[in-house]
Amino acid sequence: MDRLFTNIASRSAHALGEPLAFILSIVLIVAWAVSGPFFHYSDTWQLIVNTATTVLTFLAVFLIQNSQNRDGAAIQAKLDEILRSLDAARNQFVGIEHLTDAQICQIRDALEEDIQRADQEGESAESSVERLLDRH
Repeated sequence: MDRLFTNIASRSAHALGEPLAFILSIVLIVAWAVSGPFFHYSDTWQLIVNTATTVLTFLAVFLIQNSQNRDGAAIQAKLDEILRSLDAARNQFVGIEHLTDAQICQIRDALEEDIQRADQEGESAESSVERLLDRH
């Protein structure tokens, strides 16, 4: 089931991002608008576009979010592999995407402060990051 949903979500997200999908949407909205006088701008005529756009938007949100989640996880895995494979990289950063937003902000702020301090003191950023990781 996961593989089927992944395939559907990937293909749908890709198709929704194509220029043709946008052009088709514009054509459908223009056709709907032009048909207004023929249907005397009835409540049913208005309900058709409201319902169609709401349902499509609702479904697209889930499909696109699934694709973004998968892409984000793949990027994190690739970055983790880079960190793991580089001798000078700090392996402690592997998996920090699982921390809370506040914890990640604290780490980022501390890194930025240490790098600024290292620049002012003439140190390398490498030794500054080492010092930060030793403190945490």
